[in-house]
Amino acid sequence: MPRYCVIGAGAAGISALQQLRQLGHDVDCFERTDLVGGHWHTDYEALHLITSRDMTTFEDFPMPADYPHFPRRDQVRAYIESYAREHGLYEIIRFNTAVTSVEPVEAPEGVTDAQAGAYGWRVTTSAGDDEVYEGVLVANGHLWDPKFPDIPGEFAGKTIHSGVYRNVSDLEGDRILVVGAGNSGCDLAVDVAQHRLDVDIVIRQGSWFQPKTYFGVPRQQVSFLAEFSPPEQDLINRLMARLSIGDWNAYPGLPEPEGATLAEGRAVVNDLLLYWIHHGRITVRPGIDRFDGDTVHFSDGTAHDYDTILWATGFNVRLPFLDDALFSWAAGAPVRYAAGIVTEAVEKLYFIGLIAPRGPQFPVYGMQTKLVAKMIELHEQAGPGGAPVARYLASLQEPETGIDVVRDGWLRQLADTERLLAAYELSSGNAESSLQTV
Repeated sequence: MPRYCVIGAGAAGISALQQLRQLGHDVDCFERTDLVGGHWHTDYEALHLITSRDMTTFEDFPMPADYPHFPRRDQVRAYIESYAREHGLYEIIRFNTAVTSVEPVEAPEGVTDAQAGAYGWRVTTSAGDDEVYEGVLVANGHLWDPKFPDIPGEFAGKTIHSGVYRNVSDLEGDRILVVGAGNSGCDLAVDVAQHRLDVDIVIRQGSWFQPKTYFGVPRQQVSFLAEFSPPEQDLINRLMARLSIGDWNAYPGLPEPEGATLAEGRAVVNDLLLYWIHHGRITVRPGIDRFDGDTVHFSDGTAHDYDTILWATGFNVRLPFLDDALFSWAAGAPVRYAAGIVTEAVEKLYFIGLIAPRGPQFPVYGMQTKLVAKMIELHEQAGPGGAPVARYLASLQEPETGIDVVRDGWLRQLADTERLLAAYELSSGNAESSLQTV
């Protein structure tokens, strides 16, 4: 029986592992730590889901009914662990085993037109494993290698990235600057403010701020919205936000949102930042021009002194076990197709979770793995060397270079991939029937 490899035992990895196992595949899973759940063990303590409990779930495995609408970090971690226990995944995952290299198996002598990976992948690990797998599912996450902007000068105070920040005890002094205004950056500024410290936050680009709830209901579960198309939902959400929290210019320092719609611009699900701006605990600053000791000079000509800078500037996509030259990169990520799953240049290598359609993430991993299972089926039907599935999909779809993407567009590409795989299977079957007839 062909064997498959899953790299990583975070939420994406265990979802992929279970999906393939329940379809009868022989699967190994390697996890470099001794834990299931990935970054949910190390995220900042104030973290809560921004999507609702009832929509942020693995397939057929709801979160406990006594969880709040927006569970906190330790509750989400416990939920992920309970999923792994329920399905016996702890007995399958190889813990404390880092994958050190994933290399395509060479094609047999005489085969000259095979894509890299068509004959499988050789996986080596820190434990000395050296195994060949028919396919590899990469679920090592994209939230672990901190990204820092290049800013002239040197800052003399303490600096800490959101990836290692846990709580306000990590800060020094009482003059705090948060750099970055995505969901995490806003969370961290609020965390500092709620501990009765004054904090400034750098916001260079305007965002559409969205409340977590409308009418006391999580925003994704407002029932009447389902009656409208995605563009109509976009408009209604903007109108409801305007009624609920007002316009951007009601909050001193906030820049105007870029893009006329949520889909075209940046969206942040956080209204507590706005609350603390109005209460004077949070002050908005523009982009940073340069550092000079404890002083930060801003792009509007102002300057202020700080004791700690808290970077909320995102993460780099890193695939340290793969040769980056195997496939094309753009905007800091592999160029992907099929709802973010495959690249054009290699076969039988699948990315799970290397894309974040706005909204609940846990269902995404299972949906991606179901597509992978269909690709695996086509490869196995084709025999040694598999089928040119990735090349076929790349020839018919637009490339994806982002991580944060609009969910509606991602769902359309998911459906398009399902359609194309069904068409490929049908055409392959017809070709085989023709050959048998001849």
